Amino acid sequence: MNKHLMMGAVMITLATVGIITAATLIAQQSFGISMPTLQRGTGSGDEGGPKAPIAISGDNIYITWWTNATGNEEIMFRASNDGGTTFVDKMNLSNSTEADSEDVEIAADGDHLVITWWERNQTAEEPVVRISSDAGATFGPLLKLATNGTIGVASEEE
Repeated sequence: MNKHLMMGAVMITLATVGIITAATLIAQQSFGISMPTLQRGTGSGDEGGPKAPIAISGDNIYITWWTNATGNEEIMFRASNDGGTTFVDKMNLSNSTEADSEDVEIAADGDHLVITWWERNQTAEEPVVRISSDAGATFGPLLKLATNGTIGVASEEE
């Protein structure tokens, strides 16, 4: 690989990691949310992260995962507010037809949740986030974390 192309790829990767880190810091400062410690898998065929990240805050248990049940990868979510005795129906947070939604992460503090993942297709990889302030009963719009430092709301046409 051309060393200029490789350096460009490294710079883009570092910038994207910086955007996700900044979004996490904003969530931490706004809501006092801390990121959970997640155990990373190391087995053969492992993609390097948990398939179903979990966040626990008091009696609230939040679970996210990605699945290919609809023909493309989607981000799913379930919540319990009684310590896991019952869970609400699953919710599709990504609902993307133009990209695969993968590598979900979750942070929680009480009723406040921040869920991030990657939207990937043949031409782009984009980090996105959805935020809830009511224990996952509802979520704000899908926010695209743009590479130029701005945060944009995804339109319904996308």
